[in-house]
Amino acid sequence: MTDFNTRDSFSTGSGSLGFASLKKLEAALGTSLARLPVSIRVVLESVLRNCDGVRVTEAHVRQLANWKPNAARTAEIPFTVARVILQDFTGVPLLADLAAMRSAAERLGRDPKKIEPLVPVDMVVDHSVQVDAYGSRDALDRNMKIEFERNLERYQFLKWGMQAFETFKVVPPGVGIVHQVNMEYLARGVMEKDGVAYPDTLVGTDSHTTMINGLGVVAWGVGGIEAEAAMLGQPVYFLTPDVVGVHLKGVAAPGVTATDVVLTITEILRRAKVVGKFVEFFGEGAAAMAVTDRATVANMAPEYGATMGFFPVDEATCQYFAATGRAPAQVDLLRAYYRAQGLFGIPEAGAIDYSQVIEVDLSTIAPSVAGPRRPQDRIELKALKPAFAELMEKPAGEGGYGKPGQLGARHALPPTTHTPVDLAGGGSQDEPVPAPAAEAEMIGNHPGPDHVVADPARVFGNGNGSLGHGDVVIAAITSCTNTSNPGVMLAAGLLAKKAAALGLKPPAHVKTSLGPGSRAVSEYLKNAGLMDALEQVGFSVVGYGCTTCIGNSGPLKPEIEKTIAEQDLVVASVLSGNRNFEARVHQAVKANFLMSPPLVVAFALAGRVDIDFETEPLGTSSAGEPVYLRDLWPSNAEIAGVMAAATDADIYRAIYADVGADNPLWDAVPAPAGAVYRWDAKSTYIQEPPFFAAPADTAGAQATGPAIQGARALAIFGDSVTTDHISPAGGIKPTSPAGLHLAENGVQKADFNSYGARRCNHEVMMRGTFANVRIKNLMVPGSEGGVTLKDGAQQPIYDAAMAYQREGTPLMIFAGEEYGTGSSRDWAAKGTTLLGVKAVVAKSFERIHRANLAGMGVLPCQFKDGADAATLKLDGSETFALEGLESGIRPQQDVTLAITRANGAVDRVALTLRIDTPIEVEYYNKGGILPFVLGQLVG
Repeated sequence: MTDFNTRDSFSTGSGSLGFASLKKLEAALGTSLARLPVSIRVVLESVLRNCDGVRVTEAHVRQLANWKPNAARTAEIPFTVARVILQDFTGVPLLADLAAMRSAAERLGRDPKKIEPLVPVDMVVDHSVQVDAYGSRDALDRNMKIEFERNLERYQFLKWGMQAFETFKVVPPGVGIVHQVNMEYLARGVMEKDGVAYPDTLVGTDSHTTMINGLGVVAWGVGGIEAEAAMLGQPVYFLTPDVVGVHLKGVAAPGVTATDVVLTITEILRRAKVVGKFVEFFGEGAAAMAVTDRATVANMAPEYGATMGFFPVDEATCQYFAATGRAPAQVDLLRAYYRAQGLFGIPEAGAIDYSQVIEVDLSTIAPSVAGPRRPQDRIELKALKPAFAELMEKPAGEGGYGKPGQLGARHALPPTTHTPVDLAGGGSQDEPVPAPAAEAEMIGNHPGPDHVVADPARVFGNGNGSLGHGDVVIAAITSCTNTSNPGVMLAAGLLAKKAAALGLKPPAHVKTSLGPGSRAVSEYLKNAGLMDALEQVGFSVVGYGCTTCIGNSGPLKPEIEKTIAEQDLVVASVLSGNRNFEARVHQAVKANFLMSPPLVVAFALAGRVDIDFETEPLGTSSAGEPVYLRDLWPSNAEIAGVMAAATDADIYRAIYADVGADNPLWDAVPAPAGAVYRWDAKSTYIQEPPFFAAPADTAGAQATGPAIQGARALAIFGDSVTTDHISPAGGIKPTSPAGLHLAENGVQKADFNSYGARRCNHEVMMRGTFANVRIKNLMVPGSEGGVTLKDGAQQPIYDAAMAYQREGTPLMIFAGEEYGTGSSRDWAAKGTTLLGVKAVVAKSFERIHRANLAGMGVLPCQFKDGADAATLKLDGSETFALEGLESGIRPQQDVTLAITRANGAVDRVALTLRIDTPIEVEYYNKGGILPFVLGQLVG
């Protein structure tokens, strides 16, 4: 902690601990920090405690301590987090990189065990279970068996990682969703190391990492490269943020759920444009809100666009830790630390200086759903029927479905087929449905399983009927957003209990599923006497994972999919999730509505979304009487009457005492042992990443200056090329370079799976880089897809890149404004470097992708003075050189792009080198962040 002299101590029940005192920092700087947002002060503590004069300097501390609500945001904060969480889909490639570092260390004759994450890393396997079986008590067992069959190779690799690393832990399949497990088990509130206490902070490789903000933990989702840097002890850099204060006032009316609250807040904050900002909740409404409700609100920060949705630590936080089985000493430490720092309690109105204040009166919120395409498009429940009817009438060009007069028509379902169907997931093998450019995730980029064939009669059961527009075909209680919240889960169980007593059941065309966020949910639903009722109305447990919310909804009955396709029906899903982009939940389902778990049960019973619950019954009882939603909806008193079941700390202690216990499928997975992974050259899923091919001892060769001469353009792009355009995503087409590679290696088309599932195989991923069907390379006018020109001939970008590599020719990419916007996909940078691209020259860069390029050894360069590829009339026939780097590189120095035209004429244009910080210079000089860290760890 350099020269600020801020070390202090505080008392706990078991003694005293040291800490970096913000009060002492106030004295050292002669300034008050009391009116800074709490979230900023938590980050400031990390900057202060990790100030080493190199990566984190005194200037960084002073800069953040002097945060002003409405200052220009140009400074980057080096934030060193306490730990990292991963889900299996994005986390397995990080384990592969760690394994590759160990292999490299072994080749260098060093101790491979020196390669170890420097902060605790927890991976929760939750993204791989799919809803194949449902509606029966053995659905969980069936789905887990299929999951293990599909994912055996990945799970073997994970089990190797569990035994190989000390600080890399795995929560196996069948335990819960990463963010709920984080809340109930992994979160510590306060960490301790070497006698020093500090806040629990983290980054995670999933956008909904923000759920933990509800417990006062500063955290958000990042891309793989940033997470890798964090787990290897490097700071995560982010732009100093604005902090929007949201003043919660009043109390929600009876019958209004936490889901209604979060959908309303999402709508309000989207409109307020909080993208890239911290959001901090304060006021009496926030203080009175249950911690699980806070977590629901924090979870959807990505949907309202914020970096975080933060609730400071208070006594309710401490009580949540106690109720979920944390040791009393841990709860006492949490309370004592935050009090010692002056950070305990939800701020009152007027106590903090925020960049902007938005008021939300909870008493005005009404029961709501959101959809049919975006989570911010809220519709009051009573308005859903006319809203859906309007969408049916409205032309497609105006955001509707263009089917006037068709609502109400019914179509008979064909006879049930008993033909076995392919239950492999992972997106279409054909051209994907284009997603809105602003949405973060590509369709089909969810975990895809290996090819498994199942008998639909066994999985689905039978039952014919008819189908029409607006019919609910998927009803899923899913996603950590709501399954972590006992209030709404118990409400769903109480509604189901009343419905079951009246003999109500969903129509045969509704695929129902219950995917609890953890085993604790199942236990408290059983203890409250509600699980049997949920099963009676079709909501049997199908798995402990993300399921439908991430697109792992599984197939519909074949006769239903056939009728939807033939009649072009606008059918609906209802889910308690956080995202509902078209074709995300299921390729055949156009209308997707987010809602609370009790409403999911209600719409499942009704079987359609074009219903007015106030005037129309949702079903008929076994006695022939109409049943209305008001007859089933539980009162607040009824929910409170069973809430004790969900706050039994013994449930949580029993479940998390040994997270790997009672899991015979996991126990049966054979796993290799040893400190170094033995790579299988025949595997088409997991290959040793090539990022450490150059020995660490010689990786500093670039320090004398990168010589880029005789380079050619691989592609010239326009504005707003996103990481979704760059990074491999979706299904793998048989005619693509990746498809041809898999076929050459004996993989059948049915087993191709998605790029996402094969992201641990660089041979597949580099072939899919720049291969998006919508990308437009201006070198090939009028083209779409990953093609380029080489020697006058059009060919796939991958093929041309490999030919250039064989010739020893360096490559460059040219682009317009906002290059690399979208999700911070690590393969957008990794694929670029593996194709042999040495520099990307753009008019402007998205911040994280620019840093990722630098971290992977690619030079980001920015045009100046209005110049770009168009004004320079670049067409790909030129050769290029970067001049000015011969003596080494400096942050943001000027460089010159020398352009040699086909006719021999030479033009020179000034560029700014966007290696922005001294640490990025070090990363680049070592060949990238991964070789840099390898060199540091093995010395």
